Amino acid sequence: MKINLALAQINTRLGDVQANLEKHLALIDQARRDGADLLVFPELSLTGYALQDLAAAVALRAEPENPVFDRLLHASRDLDLVVGFVDEDRRHRFYIASAYLSGGKVCHVHHKVYLPTYGLFDEGRFFAWGEAVRAFDTRFGRVGLLICEDFWHASPPYLLWLDGAELLIFTSSSPGRGLSEEPQLESARWVEHINRAYASLFTAFVAHANRVGYEDGLHFWGGSTLFDPNGALLARGPFDEEAVTMCEVDLSQLHHTRTRLPLLRDERTALVRRELERISQSQVVNERGAV
Repeated sequence: MKINLALAQINTRLGDVQANLEKHLALIDQARRDGADLLVFPELSLTGYALQDLAAAVALRAEPENPVFDRLLHASRDLDLVVGFVDEDRRHRFYIASAYLSGGKVCHVHHKVYLPTYGLFDEGRFFAWGEAVRAFDTRFGRVGLLICEDFWHASPPYLLWLDGAELLIFTSSSPGRGLSEEPQLESARWVEHINRAYASLFTAFVAHANRVGYEDGLHFWGGSTLFDPNGALLARGPFDEEAVTMCEVDLSQLHHTRTRLPLLRDERTALVRRELERISQSQVVNERGAV
């Protein structure tokens, strides 16, 4: 199967959900005309990133009764979508979230499990931590969805790989940091290096949509990428400008790559589980000893 996968790197208006929704709908119309099958928006694409105390005011629920999601679900009837938003649960906890929409339905919602609260970041003060990492089925196969810092830790993409994901979708609002000898920021170079490594290690497609623009003193660099299961770069969006980057993905490559390199077949999950239990128990003992 071949699909046209599109990455929408956009600049958002902080706290202006309606304006951001209209931008989403315009780009969805454009992507549909261009023949896209799946369109991926960045982290918090409907709200902006540096929300802090605005989080509760812009929070949504991914359900047809919500007027914002009603329009997005309608738009997803013939084009699969990934959108970023603040999710409010029934107990009024707020999560950085991404939703996968298809056929007018919500297929999956992922809550960000790693909230950076260091350096430039202060997410842990305003958002609850996600508690699950799950792959899910789509009309294109099994997919895994992660948000920004989730992808910098080895465990979430590893868990998605074990759970059957063949396409890892990674959304971010990654600020630029550091200078590099290459024609890109050091943070952009590092992110691209990680994306390529995970595509190769997990013999999976890795699609990354990163936002652009400036917000509250932060600079978001764009540079969205798509890697194949061999770690080859299939597409890259421009740096520092809004764009929709589309590329044809041949899903049959999974068969060829995993036949040549059977890392998944040979993965010893029972051994991993046993050693994780040993390490966890050892850490509990050490923590009690420290007390």
